Amino acid sequence: MKRISALLLTLVMLFTLTACGGGSNPPAQDNTPPAQSDGGQDAPAPTPAPADDANLTATQKIIKEAEGMSLEDLAKKAIEESNGKTFFGVGNSSRGKSALPLFIEYLQSIDPSYSMEFDWQQPKNNKIFDQLTADSLKPEGTFAMTLIQDGNQIESKMVQTGILDTFIPKEWAEANGTTADAYDGYLALQTLNKVFMYNNTGSKTYDNCWDFVAEGEHGLYMDIDSEIVGKNFLYMLTEDTYAGWLKDAFNALSADEQAYFQPTIKAMESEAADLGLGADGAYALAWIKLWVESYNAQTDDGPICNTLVDKSATNQFGLLVYSKLRSVEESSSVSVNNINVAAYDDGYTGIGGYGYCHYLFVTDNSPLPWTACAFIAYMTETVDGFSAWGKDMGGYSSNPTVAEGTEAQYGHSKGGMAEDGTTVEFEAKNDRGYDWWTTEGKLVLEDPTYCADVSFTVGSWVEMLTKYSAG
Repeated sequence: MKRISALLLTLVMLFTLTACGGGSNPPAQDNTPPAQSDGGQDAPAPTPAPADDANLTATQKIIKEAEGMSLEDLAKKAIEESNGKTFFGVGNSSRGKSALPLFIEYLQSIDPSYSMEFDWQQPKNNKIFDQLTADSLKPEGTFAMTLIQDGNQIESKMVQTGILDTFIPKEWAEANGTTADAYDGYLALQTLNKVFMYNNTGSKTYDNCWDFVAEGEHGLYMDIDSEIVGKNFLYMLTEDTYAGWLKDAFNALSADEQAYFQPTIKAMESEAADLGLGADGAYALAWIKLWVESYNAQTDDGPICNTLVDKSATNQFGLLVYSKLRSVEESSSVSVNNINVAAYDDGYTGIGGYGYCHYLFVTDNSPLPWTACAFIAYMTETVDGFSAWGKDMGGYSSNPTVAEGTEAQYGHSKGGMAEDGTTVEFEAKNDRGYDWWTTEGKLVLEDPTYCADVSFTVGSWVEMLTKYSAG
């Protein structure tokens, strides 16, 4: 519902929602890193509301009404609208397919006669934007809603074009100490993190983020042309706060280590000036250049995890989704205990990884807008609704109440829970939570506004770098 005007794009970094289990303030525009509590996350990209109701589309009018309603009231509207029909959703996460049956069960708890079929699609190779764009050309679309990532393209291709509308559930807003009218931003289901991990069966350690781009290092990383949020990570490093983190980490290196990186940093000073970056921009560009020209490109995070947890992967490291550790099957040669999460090591300095959001939107030509709003509210306002994602460490609900309930159920801070309900202890799986990651863990957070603003300048510069070829 809330549209972004291209004239209003600014370079912003946002503060966050508050402590897990308590209320929070709406995100504030600032250039300091967002500081949030366990489980909450900022939802960047200011989206001013239309001037008056006359400018609202039919779906936006429904959303405006829905934003004042409880989950139970929305559920009654959904039952009335979609009973006996088929609900089509599309998303970057397959877990939507797991959440929909739970949502239907919830609606049936209110009306046992309710029934709804569903179809959940997960386009590959970043085709979700093409699919939503094509569907938007119909007077009434096929897809009722979407769960989507990559804030840069969401802003430029989906929101500014009017294809997707933001819905802010009433009880989600209350849990975060705000209201739908006061909240400016997209609705995030969760923030996920990708973190630096290394195989610990050898003698090598990584105690500084510059170690990952040192001479001869080739980290395993999902290629930035395969998963575009990886490019957003690189863009965000040039933002003043994160560039400052890289400079601080550089200053913590020994003189010999600094001597290796200094020529590259010096060479990037003119590039940083040309790109209009801040005082520490050269450090960001140097790290980006060394990373792109050294990482060993992989097709997916799953194989990266499978490689690193094997004892044969001595002295290898990667940057991958934290939650992949949950699926590791222990054996004589494979164990989570064969890896370290770099940021958890005593004395580690610099960025520990990066975080990006799964956002929820209603399509502007949604065939079932009430049901879409109810489903979105169910996922963001209840532990059961979030459970399809909540079972994984490294995925933090944007609702502090749901985040608290999720931690109580799954015990991620204690290595996760086994099927029999006992605690399984693996140091690398002891998730320290969103609040820790975005402060001490120095997680670099995607900001759609900043990414969109520098996607042409910094983005074009990144495209000119020569990638490492393992062959």
